[in-house]
Amino acid sequence: MVDYVFQRHLSGGVLLAANKTSTTALPIRRGFVPTKLVLALQQHRGKPAEPVVAVGDRVLKGQLVAAAAGAPSAAVHAGSSGFVRAIEERPALGGHGVQASPCIVIETDGRDERAPASALPSWPADRAAQLEAIRSGGIVGLGGAVYPTADKLATPVPCKTLIVNGAECEPYISCDDLLMRENAAEIVAGALLLTDVLAAPRCIIAVESDKPQAMEAIETAAEAVRDARLKLAEVPTIYPAGGEKQLVELLTGEEVPSGRYPGEFGYVCQNVGTAYAVERLRTAGEPLSARVVTVTGAGVRAPQNVEAPIGTPIAELVALCGGYNEGVVRLIAGGSMMGYALPDDETPITKATNCIIAATADEVRTQSFEWPCIRCGDCAMVCPSRLLPQELLVAAATNDFASLTTLGLQDCIECGCCDVICPSQIRLTERFRIAKRAVALHERRLADGQQ
Repeated sequence: MVDYVFQRHLSGGVLLAANKTSTTALPIRRGFVPTKLVLALQQHRGKPAEPVVAVGDRVLKGQLVAAAAGAPSAAVHAGSSGFVRAIEERPALGGHGVQASPCIVIETDGRDERAPASALPSWPADRAAQLEAIRSGGIVGLGGAVYPTADKLATPVPCKTLIVNGAECEPYISCDDLLMRENAAEIVAGALLLTDVLAAPRCIIAVESDKPQAMEAIETAAEAVRDARLKLAEVPTIYPAGGEKQLVELLTGEEVPSGRYPGEFGYVCQNVGTAYAVERLRTAGEPLSARVVTVTGAGVRAPQNVEAPIGTPIAELVALCGGYNEGVVRLIAGGSMMGYALPDDETPITKATNCIIAATADEVRTQSFEWPCIRCGDCAMVCPSRLLPQELLVAAATNDFASLTTLGLQDCIECGCCDVICPSQIRLTERFRIAKRAVALHERRLADGQQ
């Protein structure tokens, strides 16, 4: 039975067309083996992984190919068997676009031969060893932030509540919805495993109200284990309900202050995909070498969700889904709100890639004319972080770094709500991203001047 049903909305937010039905009608397509894998060593927050293989080596599915380089970092594993053909710098999907990263290029052999069970570590008993197993298993946050899970679980204060995030609120993305429907038992088991690692007295699995099949599956799995620590919550369908701070406030009533993190106050958020990955690591010894990706948009002939090996070129994913329709004007990594345009489809997916959209002209704004800000305040009304975007816009235009800091620029989660609502069609989120980089550069220059 669902324990909490929240009717109240988050601060701000917008109601958006979901655009998910085309990919939720089919089950997850599994067993796909691409012709090659391009494994970025910097596909998580923190330090890049360090290669432990050489050109010419044959690798097996699940084999470690790059080790975690201290903390924060996460290991990288082969998603199929094959031969290492190169270790070189290549374009890879980063936090806000394509960026150069050292990569291991594997030519797959089509055999998809898995590393023997004896070569995979067993699940340890003590907490420190469990955290190291999670790090060595390459597990990161699969909701988009890709922060190494082991480091996020090492909270500075005792954990009061683990929140497992199934509030997949961004349009087009349905990978978590399908994963909850098909693998609910593993998600619940993984959630309780993370609860054990954190020694948390409570675990809340939060699912949006527009996912009744996912909630039913999670509810059935939760009833089977009958663990008093486990609670289920139905949250409103509004974007961005899945934001970390927004979800903490909605579920607990506690606001995380500006510049602080939920872990500092005893709250840890993990994605349902991460819970699933941890459980697969424990029960099957499987490291994170594949993830579910939504391949969608009017430009795709057969939109669906695919469990794809990490490092699969986007072109091969689209080809698996029937190829392109005519009229594709933009290829997007991520959802329609927080995703970013790609220069081509040769870029490989990373652990952060939850969605690929092949968009036609009807789905994106290809041309727009910006008008001056009319000071209507609509952007402030929809901002989930309670910021004043119109004031940030002025400060960003003049490089007023002091005001940008005072106004809370770093609290902007770049959700794009202000862009959607702005009657002047000002690209506010893009300006705030640029402003963040400018502030970081300014701070580095100040630091260099003091040394």
